[in-house]
Amino acid sequence: MRLTLITRAYCHLCDEMRDALAARASALDFAVDERDVDADAALEARWGDKVPVLLDGERELCRYRLDPAALEVVARAAERGS
Repeated sequence: MRLTLITRAYCHLCDEMRDALAARASALDFAVDERDVDADAALEARWGDKVPVLLDGERELCRYRLDPAALEVVARAAERGS
C-alpha cells in the first residue's frame, strides 16, 4: 500500500506525522510518498496551510496529527485486498 503525505519544510507537525508513520510502516506494510505543498501550485491551492495531511489516493485519512486507528483500518483493508 502506498500513501501520500503532504508536507512543507519547517513544519513541526509534518515532522511529527512523518516520524509516527515511519514507526508504523513496517508493521502495517505501507510506504509513503511525500509531497511538498510549496513545490506544487495545485497542492498549495488545495491544501494551503492545512498540512500535514495523509492521503490514501484522494481520500484524506487524517490531518495535522496521525490517526493510528484510521491508518490501521486502511492497512488491514489493503492487506485483505479490499
